Amino acid sequence: MAKTFFFYDLETSGLSPQEARVMQFAGIRTDMDLQPIGEPINVLVKLNDDVLPSPEALMVTNITPQQTQADGYKESEFARMLSEEVFIPDTIAVGFNNIRFDDEFIRHLFWRNFYDPYEWSWKDGRSRWDLLDVVRMTRALRPDGIKWPVDAKGVATNRLELLSSVNGLDHFKAHDALSDVEALIGVTKLIRQKQPQLYDYLLQLRDKKAVKQLVNLDNKQPFVYVSGRLDSEFNKATVAFPLTAGKNGNVVVYDLRFDPTPFLQMNQQDLTKKLYATWEERSSKGFQKLPVKELQYNRAPAVAPLGVLAQGDGWNNLKLSEAIIAKHRNILLSAPGFAENIRTVFENKPDYKKSLDPEAQLYDSFVPDVDKIRIETVRQAGERELADFHPSFNDERLEPLLLHYKARNFPGSMAEDESIAWEKWRAARITASLPTFMKSLQGLSASIKDQEKQFVLQELQLWAESILPSDLDN
Repeated sequence: MAKTFFFYDLETSGLSPQEARVMQFAGIRTDMDLQPIGEPINVLVKLNDDVLPSPEALMVTNITPQQTQADGYKESEFARMLSEEVFIPDTIAVGFNNIRFDDEFIRHLFWRNFYDPYEWSWKDGRSRWDLLDVVRMTRALRPDGIKWPVDAKGVATNRLELLSSVNGLDHFKAHDALSDVEALIGVTKLIRQKQPQLYDYLLQLRDKKAVKQLVNLDNKQPFVYVSGRLDSEFNKATVAFPLTAGKNGNVVVYDLRFDPTPFLQMNQQDLTKKLYATWEERSSKGFQKLPVKELQYNRAPAVAPLGVLAQGDGWNNLKLSEAIIAKHRNILLSAPGFAENIRTVFENKPDYKKSLDPEAQLYDSFVPDVDKIRIETVRQAGERELADFHPSFNDERLEPLLLHYKARNFPGSMAEDESIAWEKWRAARITASLPTFMKSLQGLSASIKDQEKQFVLQELQLWAESILPSDLDN
């Protein structure tokens, strides 16, 4: 099959892919010349009665839970559509900050609905690409021919709605999924037209093997790097250096903008404290950040050889010089013990706090092969089959996950004890999130005057009342 792009965007009930849910999904398939194929997809997904959405999130999207209930797909139906119609073989899934945000929601959606959470993005010629880092690198290295927005304070910003506006691209309704997709395709066409060489180069970096050719520990060389973790002052760009091995076959890189000397004599404990400092500590006067981060090969990072800075005003754009880079590189090479300490710090990175919620346990481990046939059986079963299906999963996460899957999608398949267990879990979830929800709802209701948004807030109040556990509904 010929490769195609599938540009997509989500609107969600909150920021956490473990706890929040997809409420709207939109996408447009194009050929490799960015010409549309078929009709756009624009659907809602039913919000279940165990979720209190973030009122702040819905102030952005104006989508109510009631709308999703009236017009949306069940999650199991939506997952099937994505698997069979959207992320088909040879699809390049493209978004704007999708690798760090939207893709995580897709993974957790598939996990909850008994699909492989990873294969959609790599198997059978599939891949993913993130236009946010493409925009960042274009702005930093090859800005000519494109108008670049700033915010109200005059600070550079790459927000999609502003980027499309200043360049005269159609973007009728920011934070509506389909409108955002149309704007994203417009920005992609603009970069392809104005900077075709950079566009073609960054498109190849979907393949982690291409990234490893430039960034590796066998032939350590400085490289240009763009990342959201870097300073806005320099358009999120720097020159980095492969320092040591990271977790899962990745690499830890050092930001050569900064002199390594202050860090070379620190022990592992001090380096750990500095790397994992709290926000308050980082904000304190005189705090000096440790300029290292892990580069993940499979996240289509925006990297380029140093030679790109020789063209035009490259070095000045980054406010760097070859002399500074060479000096800081040589300091690193003269102190191999520092790289070893950093490797140990990353190896001993504190594990995230494990959740007791099976829906949030995706990254605890991979599902054993022996369970994959059982998972497929769950996915293919209807309500009647699920009522009589009692698999003995080896993976202890899957049995409670199956209970949740049945409750949301096939409640008629549940036995009495399962219904009681589900309601107990649902009540605990609602009870835990209710105080924060009500505080946000009340604050927004008092401060927002817009009638459309007031309607959304009223609908949220009604939604909360309708799903409250019986012992709280008084």
